[in-house]
Amino acid sequence: MWETSARLLKLLSLLQNRRDWSGAELAERLGVTPRTVRRDVDRLRGLGYPVHAVPGVAGYRLGPGAALPPLLLDDEEAVAVAVGLRTAAGGTVAGIEETSVRALAKLEQVLPSRLRHRINALQSVTVPLTAGGATVDPATLTAIAAACRDSHRLRFDYRQPDGTESRRDVEPYRLVHTGRRWYLVAWDTGRSDWRTFRVDRLVPRTPTGPRFEPRELPADAAAYVSQSVSSSPYRYQARILMHAPLDAVAEVASPTVGRLEAVDERSCVLHTGANSLDEIAIHVGLKGIDFEVLEPPELVEHIRTLARRLARAAG
Repeated sequence: MWETSARLLKLLSLLQNRRDWSGAELAERLGVTPRTVRRDVDRLRGLGYPVHAVPGVAGYRLGPGAALPPLLLDDEEAVAVAVGLRTAAGGTVAGIEETSVRALAKLEQVLPSRLRHRINALQSVTVPLTAGGATVDPATLTAIAAACRDSHRLRFDYRQPDGTESRRDVEPYRLVHTGRRWYLVAWDTGRSDWRTFRVDRLVPRTPTGPRFEPRELPADAAAYVSQSVSSSPYRYQARILMHAPLDAVAEVASPTVGRLEAVDERSCVLHTGANSLDEIAIHVGLKGIDFEVLEPPELVEHIRTLARRLARAAG
C-alpha cells in the first residue's frame, strides 16, 4: 500500500512538471507497466485530479479542474513560492497583500524546518524600499496575461501622462515588471506599430477581441520596455560610452532609466533620455564610472560648461 501511494505521488509530480506525457514515458519513469500507469491514473481521477487522455500520442495531461487540487513542490519551488508571497505582501499589485499573507501562512505551516530557516534568514536581512507608486488591479493583470497566452486581441481605455484618454485595440504579447511598475508590450493595430503601455493606466474592455496570428517581437521584451520608458518619451536622447563592463554598469543603472548595450569586455553603451541636459549629465556623472558622450553633440558642450562651473566652485 505504501509503495502504491508513493508511486501515485511520483506520478502526480511528473504530470505537474510537464504538459504532456505518453503512457510509455510514464511507465519507464515509474518502473512499471503501461497497464499499471492506467490504473494509477484512474486512482488520481478518483481523488479529483483532472487527468485527461491526449489523443494521438496515447498519453496523459493534467488539466484544470473544478477545484484546485493539492500541488507537489520540491524544496527549491517551495522556497521560491514562499519568497514570492512575502514579496507580494508588500508589492505593487493592489489588494493582493492580505491574500498573499493567508497563502503564505498555509504554506509555512507545512514547510520543513530546514526550509523555514532558509526563508526566515532571507527575510530577516531584507528591507523593502517602497516607492509609493501606482498599484495595479490583480484582475487587470490576469486579464492581460490570459489575452497574451491565448493570442486574443485586447481592447482597453488608456490614460496618457497628460491626462488625455484614448481607446486602444492591440495584440498583447508580454507583461514586463520593472520592480515598481507593470508594462504591456503590444502591437497597436490603430497605429500599426509596437507600443509599451503602463498597466496602471489602462482599463480592459470585455469581452476580448478575436484571436490573432502572433508576430515576431522586435527585441527582447524587457530590453524593449527599458528602451521605451528610458528614452522615447523624452526631449533629449543620449548614447553614452561607459568605460566599464556591462555587468558593472548594470549594478548602478536602473533598467527604467537606461538600456545597456555591450561593446566589448571592458565597455558598454548606455542609451538614456531626459527632458533636460542637466538630468542626463548629473545622472551619468554620479555613477562613478568614466564615460564619453557619443550623442547628442549639445550634451558634450553642456558637460564642458558644467565642468567649468564645478571647477570654479571647487577652486
